[in-house]
Amino acid sequence: MEIVVTGRHMDITDPIRTYATEKVSKLPRYFDRITSIEVIAHKTDHHHEMEIIVHAEKTDPFICKTSGDDLYACIDEAVDKLERRLAEYKARLRSHKHK
Repeated sequence: MEIVVTGRHMDITDPIRTYATEKVSKLPRYFDRITSIEVIAHKTDHHHEMEIIVHAEKTDPFICKTSGDDLYACIDEAVDKLERRLAEYKARLRSHKHK
């Protein structure tokens, strides 16, 4: 699994990169077909925007966007949303009633 952390209009420091990588590396627990994850941080005038794109086999990418004042809180919120989405998607695949 490949994890890419990039920044738009801001520099990604080593603590931010390691924090995002640690948080995002827990996502395969919820869905095991993940091939790559892109973490994109964007800084506007007074707040940060976080976008995480999860690419998985045989499905469209899962995209989650958050914004706020604290970059670390944005990372946490986006990862929480993706955990919920991946768990729901896996449950939907396992359920035989969705047909």
